[in-house]
This record gives sequence, structure tokens and C-alpha cells, in this order.
Amino acid sequence: MLSRHSHRRLNPLTGEWVLVSPHRTERPWQGQVEEKPRKTSQAYDPGCYLCPGNERAGAARNPRYESTFVFDNDFAALHPDSEGPGAGKDGLLVAQPERGVCRVVCFSPDHSLTLATMRPAAVEGVVEVWAQQYSELGAMPEIRSVQIFENRGEMMGASNPHPHGQIWASESLPNELAKEEIRQREYFQRKGACLLCDYLGLEREAGERLVCEVDGMVALVPFWAVWPFETMIVSRRHMAAMDELAAAERRALARLLRQLTGVYDSVFDAPFPYTMGFHQRPTDEAEYPHFHFHGHFYPPLLRSATVKKFMVGFELLGTPQRDITPESAAERLRALSLRNKIL
Repeated sequence: MLSRHSHRRLNPLTGEWVLVSPHRTERPWQGQVEEKPRKTSQAYDPGCYLCPGNERAGAARNPRYESTFVFDNDFAALHPDSEGPGAGKDGLLVAQPERGVCRVVCFSPDHSLTLATMRPAAVEGVVEVWAQQYSELGAMPEIRSVQIFENRGEMMGASNPHPHGQIWASESLPNELAKEEIRQREYFQRKGACLLCDYLGLEREAGERLVCEVDGMVALVPFWAVWPFETMIVSRRHMAAMDELAAAERRALARLLRQLTGVYDSVFDAPFPYTMGFHQRPTDEAEYPHFHFHGHFYPPLLRSATVKKFMVGFELLGTPQRDITPESAAERLRALSLRNKIL
């Protein structure tokens, strides 16, 4: 039934539904066609504001870094000194000040690389920096959330092809993290167990939505996935954030990231755009025994390197919808993972 008929699936992490319409994969496409994503071959670009030694905004200059490089975003969306009274009118016109810190993480000095093409040790260095930044920013008394993410490709709004990601540390919980925290807490209170531990057990037993696994780190297509080739990374061991990762687990996460992003590039034989990020426990002083560390990959490509899925119409006004079932997407990704396995 799930592979042939329209149905909807519940996302237990958010409490939201997605409509699945498998028969729509047969419809012809006469919509917008994007340019095929371009590969970058230059190891150094003199015009890139993220390359070593180059000038950034405000006359700041990058050091000649040789591995990773972290700096405060020159055009930060959040500032540590944001202040001012809240505004409200009968609970309808509400505004609040929001403090925070935004940083940029350059993954490598080599302008041409991606997570998929970096050396394994270099990706391990990125994971190490992420964990350090989570601990450092999360220790600030005004910070409740540390969101680590990467936008890759022009299609996802990335302003620069240099391998890099961002970290936004905020005073309040972002919407998606807040929804996931509530749902995981409710599940824990109701069943005395972790939602994602139980879910991962079901997925590993079924096997049909698994993509790849590296030493306790699992990549799978969620049962409730919205984007065509959406995946989720889940740790087999229960932990709430990167600062709990043992050294072997950090290496495993790095290897899995390198393998999964390489699989994405193989799907349409092109640099694969995506938004990727990790959801970790809030960084206040509360206890979060119910929260399980995980990551999300949201790639927009639908059926080729030039056809993008758009969230429009019913999806904006009603419920997200997908044509390719999570099972068929996982089958394709898994086959590529086995064929191009990166050790």
C-alpha cells in the first residue's frame, strides 16, 4: 500500500504530517530547469573572502590557515548586545530582543574541496571544531541553543563555494529544535524510553530505509521524509550532543559524513546541493535525558541535477508532499553507498 497509494506519514519528532503520493512520479516535467551545479577546481581563489590570506569585509584579513578556521560572522544575524523592551498588543503584536553569536567555520584552506573530497583526517578536524564550538558557545549564560549547519550550493543560497559552514548560537530555542525537544520529552514521559533509540531499532531491523552505517553512526531516509533524498544521521549510542562523542565516535561521524556526501554527489553525477545541520540538547542548565543527538540533510534535487523540488501550493497552504517514497529513495542511496563505499 505504501508504495502504490496516496497516504500520509507522521513525523514523531515534530508531530507534523507529510503527504506521500507515489503515483505522481509518472507525471511529465515541463517546469523550471536549473543549471547543473558546477564543480570548483581552483585550490585558491584570489577573489574568495574565505581563502587563506584574503581580505574580508571591514578590512579584516584571514590568517594563512592550514586546516580549519573559525571567525565571528562579519554579517551576523544575531548580536550579543541586542536589547530593548518587548512589544505586544493583546498577545497579537509580540516582539522580543534576541541575543546571540554567529560564527563561520572554514572546513579547509583548499577552495576546491567539499566534505566528500576532503581527507578523512581533515573531516575529523571539522567534527572536532564543531564539538569545541558547541561547548564554548553553549557555556555562555545567555545561550540556550547552538545550531551547527552547512548550506551547500547556489541552489541552497550559499554565497560562496569555499567549503564552510555556520554556527548560530541563540538565546531562545529555534522552532524546529523546540518542537523536537517537546516531542522527545513527551515520548520519554509516556514510555520511559528514548524516541530515536526506539525508532532506530525499528529501522535497523527493517533495513529498507537504511543508507549506510559506520561504527555506531547510522544514515537513513526517515519514514516521514519530506525532501526527495532527505536523510537523517542518528547515533546508535544514546547521547544528547557532540560534547558526549568519544574519540572513536567522532571519527565514525566524520567517516559517515564523508561517505554520505560522496553518495549524494553520485546520485546525479554532480555536486549535490543541500542544507545540513545537527540537533543537539539545549545548552541551559536543565536536564535532557530524553534528547538524542542527530543530524538532518535536506537536499532539494528531485529527479535530476537540474530539476528542483519547490515547496509551493498545497505544501505551503496545507501539508508537505512528496512523490518519491522514502523507501525507493533509500534503495537508490544505499546502492550507491555500497558501490562507492569510502573507508
